[in-house]
Amino acid sequence: MVHLNFNRWLTKRVVELNFLSGQGVVDVACGTLGLSVLGFLVFGRRRKVKGTASDGSSSLPTHLCRYFSLAEIKAATQNFSQSFIVGVGGFGHVYKGHIDGRATPVAIKRLKPESSQGAHEFKTEIELLSQLRHRHLVSLIGYCTDKNEMILVYDYMARGTLADHLYHTDNPPLSWGQRLQICIGAARGLRYLHSDAQGTIIHRDVKSTNILLDEKWVAKVSDFGLSKMGTTTMSKTHISTAVKGSFGYLDPEYYRRQQLTVKSDVYSFGVVLCEVLCARPAVVHAVETRQMNLAEWTKSCHRDGELDQIIDPNMKGKIETECLNKYVEIAMSCIDDSGMERPSMNDVVRGLEFALQQHQNCGERNNEDAFATVPGCATNESVQCISETIFSEINDPNGR
Repeated sequence: MVHLNFNRWLTKRVVELNFLSGQGVVDVACGTLGLSVLGFLVFGRRRKVKGTASDGSSSLPTHLCRYFSLAEIKAATQNFSQSFIVGVGGFGHVYKGHIDGRATPVAIKRLKPESSQGAHEFKTEIELLSQLRHRHLVSLIGYCTDKNEMILVYDYMARGTLADHLYHTDNPPLSWGQRLQICIGAARGLRYLHSDAQGTIIHRDVKSTNILLDEKWVAKVSDFGLSKMGTTTMSKTHISTAVKGSFGYLDPEYYRRQQLTVKSDVYSFGVVLCEVLCARPAVVHAVETRQMNLAEWTKSCHRDGELDQIIDPNMKGKIETECLNKYVEIAMSCIDDSGMERPSMNDVVRGLEFALQQHQNCGERNNEDAFATVPGCATNESVQCISETIFSEINDPNGR
C-alpha cells in the first residue's frame, strides 16, 4: 500500500510538472513505466547494514533506502535555515543537516517547487542510487515526499565540489598529486557506471560541480537526475534521446546526432581534466570568443604549441614533463570530436594512474600541501603540443 501511494503521488507530480513545462504525454508515459519497479526498489527493504568490497563496489544487498518525515528533515536543517545552505543547483538548495540525534552529518537536497523536470530527476536519482554502492559514488541515504516535497538525503561531503578548489575560491590550490588522485577517483566512479554496474549507466551531467570530495579528499560522482540506464552491451550502441546536460561539457557528437553513448561521459570528463589543468571554468563569458569554451580553447592552444599559456600558474614548474604530456594526451583524446576515437573510462583510469606513478617518481609525496619546483618538471618551454582539429558547435548556453 505504501509504494502504491508513492506511485500515485509521483505520477501526479510528473503529470503536473510536464503540463507546466509544456511537455507531451510521452514523457509522462515513459516516466511511469518504472514506477512499480521503483516502489520495490525504494520501499522493499530499509534495514541498516555496512560493508564494502575490496574493489570499492558494495558487498551489501542493494535496494536499500530510508524514508524521512518532513518533521525529521526540518529538525535536521532547523526548518531549512539559510545558514545551513551549502550549495545551490538546478534542482534546488542543498543544506547541511544532522540526523540520528545529530550524530550523522548529511547533505539534504530540496527540490524547488517551480522546477519543471524535478519529478523525473527525483525518480531517476532514487531508482539508480538505491541500487548503486561504490567508493567513488555519492551514497543516497533516503528521501522525503511529505506534503508534496521532493527531498533527497545523501552522505555529507565535507570538502565540497572539485570546482570549489579550482577557481572562484579562497581555498588554497590543490597540489598536482591531489588533483591526479581526485581525477582518478572520479574516473573510477564513471568506469563502474559504464561497465561494472548492473547494466550500463550513462551519467549525462559529468562536471566539476558534480564531483564531490569527502573529508579525506576522496572523489565521489554525484547528481544522477539526468542519467540513462541501458543494457550491459550498450557501450557499443547508443540511446536516441533529447540533448540534456550542461553547456561547456556537452559532447558535440551527442549534440549533433542526439545519440547518447558512454563516450558522451568521456567527453565531459575530458572537459573536467582541462579544468583541473588550467584552473578555469568550462565556460567563461568575459573573454574573447575563442576563449569562451575551455575545451576548444585548450585544443587550440595544444595545436598551436601555446598550452603553457593557460596552465594553472600554481602548477608551473611543479609537474614532471612526462607526467604532464601523459595527462594532456588523455585529456585531448577524451575531448576528440569523434566518439569512436575517445578512450573508454577504463583506459582513462589506467592512463591517469600511470601519470600519477610518473609524478610520484618525480618526488612529490601524496599528502604534500606545498612544494618547491621539482627537478625535471615541465616549464613553459618544455610543454609539448600536437596538432589537433578544432570543433565548436554547441550554441545553447542553458544546459540543465
